[in-house]
Amino acid sequence: MVLFIGISALLLAAGAYAEPAFFPDCVNGPLANNTVCDMTATPHQRATALINVLTLAEKINNTGNASPGVPRLGLPAYQWWQEALHGVATSPGVTFNDTGDFSYATSFPQPILMGAAFDDALINSVASVISTEGRAFNNFNRSGLDFWTPNINPFKDPRWGRGQETPGEDPFHLSSYVYQLILGLQGGYDPEYKKLVATCKHLAAYDMENWEGNYRYVFDAIVPTQDLVEYYLPSFQSCARDANVGAVMCSYNAVNGVPSCANDYLLQTVLREHWGWTNEDQWVTSDCDAIQNIFMPHDYAPTREATVADALNAGTDVNCGTYYPLFLGGAIAQNLTTETILNNALIRQYASLVKLGYFDSNDTQPYRSYTFANVSTPAAEQLAYQAAVEGIVLLYNDGTLPLTGVGSNTTIALVGDWANATTQMQGNYAGVAPYLHSPLYALNATGVKVIYSQADGGQGDPLTDPFGPAIQAAQAADVVIFAGGIDNTVESEGMDRNTIDWTGNQLDIIGLVAAQGKPTIVLQMGGGQVDDTPLLNNPNISAIVWGGYPGQDGGTALVDIVLGKVAPAGRLPITQYPAEYVNEVAMTNMTLRPGPNNPGRTYKWYNGTAVFPFGTGLHYTNFTTTFANTSIPTTYNIQTLITSCANSTKYPDQCPFATLPVTVANTGTVISDFVTLLFVAGQYGPAPYPIKSLVAYQRLFNITGGASQTATLNVTLGSLSRVDDDGNSILYPGSYSMLVDQPTQTTLNFTLTGSPYTLDAWPANPNAGLVYNYTGPE
Repeated sequence: MVLFIGISALLLAAGAYAEPAFFPDCVNGPLANNTVCDMTATPHQRATALINVLTLAEKINNTGNASPGVPRLGLPAYQWWQEALHGVATSPGVTFNDTGDFSYATSFPQPILMGAAFDDALINSVASVISTEGRAFNNFNRSGLDFWTPNINPFKDPRWGRGQETPGEDPFHLSSYVYQLILGLQGGYDPEYKKLVATCKHLAAYDMENWEGNYRYVFDAIVPTQDLVEYYLPSFQSCARDANVGAVMCSYNAVNGVPSCANDYLLQTVLREHWGWTNEDQWVTSDCDAIQNIFMPHDYAPTREATVADALNAGTDVNCGTYYPLFLGGAIAQNLTTETILNNALIRQYASLVKLGYFDSNDTQPYRSYTFANVSTPAAEQLAYQAAVEGIVLLYNDGTLPLTGVGSNTTIALVGDWANATTQMQGNYAGVAPYLHSPLYALNATGVKVIYSQADGGQGDPLTDPFGPAIQAAQAADVVIFAGGIDNTVESEGMDRNTIDWTGNQLDIIGLVAAQGKPTIVLQMGGGQVDDTPLLNNPNISAIVWGGYPGQDGGTALVDIVLGKVAPAGRLPITQYPAEYVNEVAMTNMTLRPGPNNPGRTYKWYNGTAVFPFGTGLHYTNFTTTFANTSIPTTYNIQTLITSCANSTKYPDQCPFATLPVTVANTGTVISDFVTLLFVAGQYGPAPYPIKSLVAYQRLFNITGGASQTATLNVTLGSLSRVDDDGNSILYPGSYSMLVDQPTQTTLNFTLTGSPYTLDAWPANPNAGLVYNYTGPE
């Protein structure tokens, strides 16, 4: 390692790029005269030429995530599995040094908190930093170029352990978020050289780990077509059809009887055919060992050879695991699949490496010059702080916040098992951060006197041992800050929650410290929500701030908001349900609409009273909103709208409906951002009707007291459409209402006239309702 770094440094100092051995040698190596090294050929031609010179055994050997390469051809080993959910992350293909260069990378907040910012430009900037750092790691053999991120399954059930990895519960929000994320990760829509290859996961209807004995590896998600199209798939459509993502991951679970990685309806009919995801360099990977799960515990195919054939034939190109390398030879020998299908899978993979410049010289592409100097730059560190600040949500405030006038004469008691959080702030799928600034670190840096009491046991049994020190700290302080909630010990991959109450002894400790007569601020941390009703019912609680998993500078961001150095403007990207919600609907129930044993899911359908609704977010000032254009038509003809868009876009759902300007006025005195949320509501299309649906949003920045800014909200026809029982997206005549903000401040009503128009005709599933009965190849 030392020798490698030393040689690299000498080459860079001499003005040359490092020429590492982990890229193929297209000048002097065995592949130099192969078309794969011909930069004038297309990626498909180049990849095809490479695959054509591999033996069948060599092809099969390179179907797993850890591809051994082909030594006789000078094709290096390659690891397809890297992670970068919110920064370059520890994973099989990523190596962090113990010290020095490449010992850390920027660690941004978890997506659930970045989603709360409702700032798509921020997400693009974060993704651009992550891809820059990923490229730098790759240039020094610390990672590959394919990153299995993002997780874009909607977060519909608060118990899901991986909800922290997603931007939230709303499909429109997820679709907008992920579109900008993919462009930032890959360097644009279709650049000459991709920066990285992103992977949208997990297709499809995956949002359960292990709930009451229902394991993700065997769960069969029974999803009505209407819910599948309306809720579970829009973010994947945005990834594949609209953002041109390089890869997609199929999930562990089955969908309507067919394991996702053997589901040709999802992977071929929908993904490749309906969404047109057919570029030469786009490929599907399984989740890790999901192909083995097709054999068992799904018990879908009778043999291991039939299992790998089912997956490959359905369109799964890469096996994260070993089933392909072990059993594809037998599957081909038994005529269960063909070498031609295998070739197509490998060509897709290696064409993607061509698009990444893997076979090209350094001086022909823009990213090979990146070094550790491009990692964790001051701009990246500032962006990590900004992302945390923008996402933090003020849920409740009796006027205590912001704390003003605090200084060296102020004593603050900081209590709770998040008070000195470090790696806790990163959540899962994290890498090594350059630093981790906890709330304790940040509060100490302000010069106030801090009394710290960890009050351990918040995530475990409700023991009383920590009570004494916590009460003493509160008694000696002027202000109490309790930092708690949940963390990866109760919500994570492989671990769902059974309750959405505050865990352990935390409510008891909060009640005791709040009873000491001091202003008490609660920092509620974690990805999934907990029921804050007991806090809202406690008159001694002054404020509640939700901080998610805020990343490397999360403590500083939280303290700056509490002290008023910056103002909160995040919006809750999920619904906070009352605790009894978990007793009203099973996690295995995939339907959205209210019905027997289901009060409805997400803000669109929930027929109960949320503790804090989707979109909740208070400010340190007051805002009013009005529609700036009072001459907006009140009636639109559907056929006229369609005709006017006939040649403007390939997809009718992307046709513009209207641009609605909303004036946002700061009627208070504190400078603040404001997230403008626009919803649509109305009784049109198939019953039942959603309560409302998000159709546009825009974050406005630094609105000073007494000033106003205008949000420009672009609404498409697709945002107004409803999905019928067959999955068709249809624009219906009827009365519509545009609603601004949560709770609603401003309303605009209009009517659509004419005949219903199908914006997107959904392909029928020819296997719907069939029971699997394996009979061998046809």
